[in-house]
Amino acid sequence: MDQIQKTLLEEVADLHEIPAGAYNIRANGQMAGRNTTANIDIISKEDGTGIDIRIKPGTKNESVHIPVVLSQSGLTEMVYNDFYIGDDADVTIIAGCGIHNSGDADSKHDGIHRFFVGKNAKVKYVEKHYGSGDGKGHRIMNPGTEVTVEENGYVEMEMVQIKGVDSTKRSTVADLAKGAKLVIRERLLTHGIQDAVSEFTVNLNGEDSSANVISRSVAKENSRQTFISKINGNAKCAGHTECDAIIMDDAKISAIPEITANNPDAALIHEAAIGKIAGEQIIKLMTLGLTEAEAEAQIVNGFLK
Repeated sequence: MDQIQKTLLEEVADLHEIPAGAYNIRANGQMAGRNTTANIDIISKEDGTGIDIRIKPGTKNESVHIPVVLSQSGLTEMVYNDFYIGDDADVTIIAGCGIHNSGDADSKHDGIHRFFVGKNAKVKYVEKHYGSGDGKGHRIMNPGTEVTVEENGYVEMEMVQIKGVDSTKRSTVADLAKGAKLVIRERLLTHGIQDAVSEFTVNLNGEDSSANVISRSVAKENSRQTFISKINGNAKCAGHTECDAIIMDDAKISAIPEITANNPDAALIHEAAIGKIAGEQIIKLMTLGLTEAEAEAQIVNGFLK
């Protein structure tokens, strides 16, 4: 891998060297490295469209890294990755995509991740998106995520996009069985003329299932954001969705939370707030010696942590 690709890996997966445990690294449409363990197997799909990750029941304290990097301008790809997490497993999955585009043609990565989480299993999933390069070609990412959580399973998802992605459409659909729990935390920053759409749909199908979908975002300059969150309570369950956004300059933000109770014992809450940075916050930091731009950056960074 060249230095640009290594830098992208650091940004999207915090990798400064080959990781311990299982991993599959994809660079410019090709496999750049793979390792499996006794408990985690990674298998290429026969049609070449992606990989299957199979985690044995009872696997504890192991991780899987599956980052994707693109440094070739004009490259477009679509991959399908399926995760099969066995009963009682407890694992961390680190994904992410980085695109460096220094040419005039658009570079695009679309990916579908499907998770099949077994009974009593616990999964932490981290997905980061990052773009760089000074070319006129756009950096485009459209991730799709499908999650099926069996009885008493737990899934925590951290989805981060902070820099350099010109266009993204994120779609996440989850189905939860009895006692299953889902936590989604999105952090998003757009600037320039970037456009970002995030759509989450959670179906609480089982008794005592629960979901918490939280988005924190900042839109700067002429960028646009759309946040759509739908929670369907189909049983005795608890659901909460929240969008908290800072709008700056000439940006535009739309927040569309939707909750539907199809059972009298479904307890659902939605919240949405969009506003600008309070002037007194900036003034307070400026009294401590920061410039206005530095104060603004400090507030935004703290908000997105």
